[in-house]
Amino acid sequence: MKARVFVDSITLHATAGNGGNGVVSFRREKFVPKGGPDGGDGGRGGHVILKASDDVDSLLAIYYAPRRRATPGDKGGGARMTGHDGKDIVIDVPCGTVIHDRATGAVLGELIDDHAEMIVAKGGKGGKGNWHWRSATHQTPMEHTDGELGKDVELQLELKIVAEVGLVGFPNAGKSALISSISKAHPKVAPYPFTTLHPIMGTVFYDDYSRLRVADIPGLIPGAHSGVGLGHAFLRHVERSQVLVYVIDMAGVDGRKPYEDYRVLRNELGLYSRDLLKRESICVANKMDLPEAAANLKEFKRKLRIKPLEISALTGAGLAALKKALRTLCPAVATPGGPQPPDADV
Repeated sequence: MKARVFVDSITLHATAGNGGNGVVSFRREKFVPKGGPDGGDGGRGGHVILKASDDVDSLLAIYYAPRRRATPGDKGGGARMTGHDGKDIVIDVPCGTVIHDRATGAVLGELIDDHAEMIVAKGGKGGKGNWHWRSATHQTPMEHTDGELGKDVELQLELKIVAEVGLVGFPNAGKSALISSISKAHPKVAPYPFTTLHPIMGTVFYDDYSRLRVADIPGLIPGAHSGVGLGHAFLRHVERSQVLVYVIDMAGVDGRKPYEDYRVLRNELGLYSRDLLKRESICVANKMDLPEAAANLKEFKRKLRIKPLEISALTGAGLAALKKALRTLCPAVATPGGPQPPDADV
């Protein structure tokens, strides 16, 4: 199966449509000797609009078509007819997209909620027809104006995933297995590091049909905040998470000490943003089904004075308690579009 491409940062060149020209026209009808000027206005040029959508999870469509141009407005007509407006271009982007001016880096806006829209390039105004210049002393005006040029902008779009819960952990800690066990997400699960190469979204549904969105962030390693490994490219995706889940491989499958993993994870998040250390969090001791986990758990508790939630993503042990804890720390939100089955996923 071909690997799925994930794009979370892209340049967009957007050109709005030019406004249509105003026209010079005079009314000419039988038995109307003094018809006068009746040149209409040009239509507005089309806008380029970004629209947030829950159905989109990547900026991939813009990657393949980075230049977008809206159509111009039509020129005016006689009888004061205004030209048709140019057709707007609406580009669907993931919820959580931040829009930057590429030249200055300034943040122009962000689209968080489903269906939120932002005009990033405004169409030019239509020109005025000659009827605007009519007067008792100026009965045959020839003045008119051309339409304005549409805006031409170069933007940098950056995706910061909107999820109530963010899973963070070392490669091979079992985050992918965990998200696939508590939701219907289907990430690649394999016993080697860096199996997950991009953030994975899953949705946890509860019996009352409320839900929590969970993001599996690719594994962090020491130095991730400064560009080591994959984590540096995706740390921004945890910025909007209300709750962080530290997924610890308590069996120490890769030969590391679980308590050291926890310290490194906290350190990397803090070096990236001190605010992340203030977030509500849950420490999860994963792989408790393996024999080495029990002894490591005792050492973990002794070293850190932390009592993690014991689970096994493989067997399902402790997952109900984890879902309940997440619900307590992060109020679930209503399911869009009404009730869905508890095991549904988006």
